[in-house]
Amino acid sequence: MAKIPQILLIYTGGTIGMVKDFKTGALRTFNFDKLLKHIPEINHLNCSINSVSFDYPIDSSNMNVDNWVALSEIIEENYELYDGFVVLHGSDTMSYTASAISFMLENLSKPVIFTGSQLPIGDLRTDAKENLITSIEIASSQENGIPIISDVCLYFEYKLYRANRTTKVNSEHFEAFTSPNFPPLAESGVHLKFNKQLLLNTNFNKPLMVRKKMENKVVILKIFPGITKTIVESILTIKGLKGVIMETYGSGNASTENWFISLLKNAISNGIQIINVTQCISGTVIMGQYETSIELEKIGVISGNDITTESAIAKLMYLLGENIKKNSFKSIYETSLRGEISVKE
Repeated sequence: MAKIPQILLIYTGGTIGMVKDFKTGALRTFNFDKLLKHIPEINHLNCSINSVSFDYPIDSSNMNVDNWVALSEIIEENYELYDGFVVLHGSDTMSYTASAISFMLENLSKPVIFTGSQLPIGDLRTDAKENLITSIEIASSQENGIPIISDVCLYFEYKLYRANRTTKVNSEHFEAFTSPNFPPLAESGVHLKFNKQLLLNTNFNKPLMVRKKMENKVVILKIFPGITKTIVESILTIKGLKGVIMETYGSGNASTENWFISLLKNAISNGIQIINVTQCISGTVIMGQYETSIELEKIGVISGNDITTESAIAKLMYLLGENIKKNSFKSIYETSLRGEISVKE
């Protein structure tokens, strides 16, 4: 007889874990020991579920590197005990956290599914129940005793995405997330349909390695018309700065002003890693396609390809934390490590 999958629910905070006190109208944290009372449908899932919560659940706006490490350690400590993990998280920074965890968990061979909701679990019209039930179903989906998903993913409103490909695009609609440059890994309708040709090739023989050294002396620099030398210089000369995600126009274009290129060049020569990502919702950076990006390529700016800003900052923190040699950093960053960028054919 096949073993029933063991699933661990990890509650970090966020709307999904709240219930309304109907006397006061205030939201309070949900007691996950009473999960079946609120969502009895979970009894119909073919798995066994346990739950654990952050000691002090937080609004996702307060999420930071220490919380990422704490979350990775919960997964690490329970990795051999469970077949899959469902992480409940506030939607505002979910793409950042999920992207970071994808880099922190090396050689992952089990599903880690992030989900949340736009409305609390006790609301009449809540999206929490469907998101939670389907996330658990995905985390427990197996073929011949092997998990179908062995990746960090994000499930929201009938779609399963690779987590490090996602971005939040709406604060009101239930369809809050999108994956602009990569199709969904699965879609939930009458049937749960996996797009297996999109899944990562997993080596199930390698042990899980948890990378906890995330360097957060980084910044996002968004280029805009009229940005001044004073502003750019003040950012690039921040004491202790290690890396910059530079959001440029279109396919990676920015000003060709001498002062701008000179400031970037000086920063790079001082050991600061600068990554070029596009401000566009979808598309890719192709440095050298236009004259406005040729100079960036020449001075050693790194191409982010079609990576999201959320994933770009997480990848930068991860690689800086790993103390990659300066002459190797560019080639490693431009390589797909966890399926976060599209590989050119």
